[in-house]
Amino acid sequence: MLSKAFAVDQSLSVGNSALFTAALPEPNIEQLAGNRHRYWYWYKKLTDETSRKSELLPHLIAWEVTRSCKLNCKHCRAAAQSRVYENELSTEQCFAVLDNVAGFARPIIILTGGEPMLRDDIYDIARHGHELGLRMVMAPCGMLIDELAISKMHEAGIQCISISLDGATAESHDSFRGTSGAFASAMTAIEVARKNHMPFQINTTITRHNISEVEKIMHLAENLGAITFNPFLLVPTGRGVELADQELSPQQYEQTLHWLNRQRDSIKIQMRVTCAPHYQRIIRQHPVEGATDATGLKPADHPGSASTKATESHSHSSHGAFRAGCMGGKSFAFISHVGKVQICGFLETEAGDLLENGLDFEAIWKNSPLFRAIRDVDHYRGKCGYCEYRRLCGGCRARAFAITGDYLESEPFCVYEPQAKPRKSR
Repeated sequence: MLSKAFAVDQSLSVGNSALFTAALPEPNIEQLAGNRHRYWYWYKKLTDETSRKSELLPHLIAWEVTRSCKLNCKHCRAAAQSRVYENELSTEQCFAVLDNVAGFARPIIILTGGEPMLRDDIYDIARHGHELGLRMVMAPCGMLIDELAISKMHEAGIQCISISLDGATAESHDSFRGTSGAFASAMTAIEVARKNHMPFQINTTITRHNISEVEKIMHLAENLGAITFNPFLLVPTGRGVELADQELSPQQYEQTLHWLNRQRDSIKIQMRVTCAPHYQRIIRQHPVEGATDATGLKPADHPGSASTKATESHSHSSHGAFRAGCMGGKSFAFISHVGKVQICGFLETEAGDLLENGLDFEAIWKNSPLFRAIRDVDHYRGKCGYCEYRRLCGGCRARAFAITGDYLESEPFCVYEPQAKPRKSR
């Protein structure tokens, strides 16, 4: 699924309402779509001006508005199917959740699934969030996108969409997506989006299945006019459990992240690496001349430097969490199709249930024991708890849980051995 991987959104965080409205004027999307540098400058400036002043707030909420889907993707965290799922939130309940969120924060809301476009009220939900001042984006599968759909997205205030390409050819992409014609549908959706001035990003799940095609997919994203290339590493949940033999080994994982780091000085669009928090370590260990990541953070600083200390000093603020590798539970949250709140879509441990607490997302965000434990990186177990990069990386909590059964355990796919020494037990 696409929820955790919306790179554009990770660069669009905002603070409270006053800061948001005062920061900069509303952008003209048609103009920005034709000028990527201006597009990213605007959002980076907005982020910098607001996140420094905000308390611990969600910057990004991925909302699985439905689990129904027309595809049968091998890596799907939700194992979504083309059927009706019971007890999904109603239109009125969705409005109430958005009202609650807008009452204390201004995150980007990713409308995802499943296939969010299968909801008859999807544009009503998007419009309601937009009118509240929330930045609404969508992660559709691509099969239902046509000019009318893009027109409705514009009218509802959708700012950007993501399209997945998990292969550079129809053969490899369709095989991974489990549906013949998926590649053709994605390419059609991209062309329609580009023609109608809807900014889009390309998401790619990296596995052994397509590791040899990643460079081709990256250049394809550039040539198609994407604003962002968003590779992310498979997390073995949902149908992804069945792909355990397709997951990169820890050594391949490390090598792939090093390769992605080296591409940053040559790729002409933004690149955001997701579900790979130790990428934040790598870009600091091996800085690329003149390159920055999608947040604009220069990577040349190592733990102990002035700017890194400044980042670490804000590790329990929204600014620090936003700059960290794993955003789950710190500046990112996931809402399931039945109102369960999680730190991300890949860790199904429940932080709270919106249907049981009166649709009060704020209460869960601020008071959930799970969120509080995730934010306390100093109490992670194993080397993740004392690594000098722990506040910049944090390890993947979902991957730790999938493999060890403990979401606070060390990241199983990290080969780095910390320079710091283990702390004595408290």
